[in-house]
Amino acid sequence: MATATPGACARRSGSDATGSDAQGRAMAAKVATRPPAETLSLWKREQARLKAFVVDRDTEAWQQDPAFSGLQRVGGVDVSFVKGDSVGACASLVVLSYPELEVVYEDCRMVSLTAPYVSGFLAFREVSFMVDAVRRLREKEPHLVPQVLFVDGNGVLHHRGFGVACHLGVLTDLPCIGVAKKLLQVDGLENSTLHKEKIRLLRAGGDSFPLMGGSGTVLGMALRSHDHSTKPLYVSVGHKMSLEAAVRLTHGCCRFRIPEPVRQADIRSRGYIHRTLGIGGTPAPGRERSRKAPRPRAGPEGVSEELAVSCHVVNCPVRSTWRRTEPTCHSPCEGAILEVHPPALVKPSDAHSPGCHLTASSQETLSQSQLAGLLPVPHTLCEIIDLCSRINLYAAKHN
Repeated sequence: MATATPGACARRSGSDATGSDAQGRAMAAKVATRPPAETLSLWKREQARLKAFVVDRDTEAWQQDPAFSGLQRVGGVDVSFVKGDSVGACASLVVLSYPELEVVYEDCRMVSLTAPYVSGFLAFREVSFMVDAVRRLREKEPHLVPQVLFVDGNGVLHHRGFGVACHLGVLTDLPCIGVAKKLLQVDGLENSTLHKEKIRLLRAGGDSFPLMGGSGTVLGMALRSHDHSTKPLYVSVGHKMSLEAAVRLTHGCCRFRIPEPVRQADIRSRGYIHRTLGIGGTPAPGRERSRKAPRPRAGPEGVSEELAVSCHVVNCPVRSTWRRTEPTCHSPCEGAILEVHPPALVKPSDAHSPGCHLTASSQETLSQSQLAGLLPVPHTLCEIIDLCSRINLYAAKHN
């Protein structure tokens, strides 16, 4: 089977530094406009050339196994933008173990996006940085290279049948899955009343229906990824995987609405921006893959209107000796920390507990918000995990 190499896509300037120099910024600002017709024509020809390499069938034994036996590593990529800046961004690649979905590798780099955003040509703006991240991983720790990549965008569900997931798959020669949050209305696909009715009939996580284009081709599947999420994901083949396997694996990687590899790549890229520049990341307007911020909603008791996406326990001295199979854990868990992505605020309290506190690791920094008033003192690990569960359940229902 013929494969393309990363050299098939023009590289764009990137940097490990906290920001590019003034000259680089000025140059980037000049090109951050719609490209001339000649460039668009060149991009179309490049898409057509690379499209010939796309493989839309299963190529690995694990893809055909009902339980994906043999699959050990899944990856996700994302690009998060510096707030108020359509040029500065953080490109991230994460690798998770499967089926545990624990992060085993991450690579975040600050980059300058010198190519403008044009609908249908997202890959020419971002994919070179993703290819670079995969190349670095292959050079540094080849045993951690993912067996499949999830991309926050479309694959063959695209104006010319070659979205960013196809582009990345061909250039890296890795199986890729495109997962979009909004329906790309191409080939007669419309977010019509009929389409919305089909969504309403998706009753449980794993339910799906095909996206049949006007040409008679199934371009992807609308998938209800989680029991508590009513908004579907739009899954399409990127490269070296069948649509059926792509949909099954997407559902299997969803703790929440978004597949965990993409979700973790987004969380960690935003966190990297925060740590590096001291500011939060926000998506640029008008991008093909929308990252619309959730509307504030009233949360569970003890959680403010800021939506929590993920909550887990870190740095707990008790956790290492307590097994989840045990029904209870009554040992005081002094010094444990709850990490929430994005941060969820707790009710202010005049009481100050010497035990657990809440920290944020993306978008904004919280002062040591105490959990006093939410949990008995001293806090036990079971009580902490229960609070995490309530936050996560709320996030799953609204994310």
